[in-house]
Amino acid sequence: MKLPRDLSGSNLVRCLCRHWGYAVVNQEGSHVQLEMLTPSKHRVTVPAHGALKVGTLADILRVVARHKGGSREDVLNSL
Repeated sequence: MKLPRDLSGSNLVRCLCRHWGYAVVNQEGSHVQLEMLTPSKHRVTVPAHGALKVGTLADILRVVARHKGGSREDVLNSL
């Protein structure tokens, strides 16, 4: 599945919090740190810019999917 080219960082943060159990723990400038405590502690940083670069989005989706034991497509479908 192709990655969206117009997904903003704030929309990705909202999706990860709503569907994947992350919570915003800190924001420094335009970078938001999300944390999840189950099944183990995990942090991911999302740039809250306009449209995310494809490589950045792919890496965030890969890290979240690996931590949750799913695939990148599972995370992508929840967007």
